[in-house]
Amino acid sequence: MTALGFLYPGHFAEDDYPRIEQLLGSDVRLDLVHTDIGEDAHRVDVLREMGSPERLAAGLQELRLSGAEAVVWACTSGSFVHGWEGAHEQVRGLALAAGMPASSTSFAFVHAIREIEVRRVAVGATYPDDVARLFADFLRAGGAEVTGVRSSGTTVTAAEAGAWGERELFALARAADSPDAEALLLPDTALHTVAHIPALEKELGKPVLTANQVTAWEGLRLADRRVNAPELGALFTREPVVQV
Repeated sequence: MTALGFLYPGHFAEDDYPRIEQLLGSDVRLDLVHTDIGEDAHRVDVLREMGSPERLAAGLQELRLSGAEAVVWACTSGSFVHGWEGAHEQVRGLALAAGMPASSTSFAFVHAIREIEVRRVAVGATYPDDVARLFADFLRAGGAEVTGVRSSGTTVTAAEAGAWGERELFALARAADSPDAEALLLPDTALHTVAHIPALEKELGKPVLTANQVTAWEGLRLADRRVNAPELGALFTREPVVQV
């Protein structure tokens, strides 16, 4: 059994994780501990505080008791707002405090882009323009070429994003996609996306990377596991490595 730990901010789309666990169809357990988000707002100051060492450390004891082998800070905006170097410092501190390998959803996106061997990506974000631009800057620092960024147009709180259904999700994806993008990224862990990934990829004709999907994949990567699970999209269609 591979046990993976996730620090998830608040209560919005955490039910994506039991769905992922079921679709993995193997001996993988995904354990979530919810962190305190403070104010629910997509503002840079609020997002930096959300990912502060004190807030992240509060949930680590529960994850250690669960037997987790690795931990991922399951928040995109609460990591990339610190910038490339600041986000590295954040996960280094998390790994030290947890006593296990650590990462965040922002780095999960960078690693997933490399995994599916694409470079040009489009972004559909529920963030305001200034925060969405910070995510694009983070991706560029990781080696990606961002062909375009589509924000929601209005400030959407995590609670509002968590209430979005298929109609709103697909509308954002269609608006954000561009012909020159090799993949589409939807970076909010408050969005319910896991049930819709195959349909999104079919409609857009390209890989779609979503926050909770890549977060779970990043946990597996940290644990040196690879699982073939086509219902989780192109990211999960690589064949598992056969141990000889």
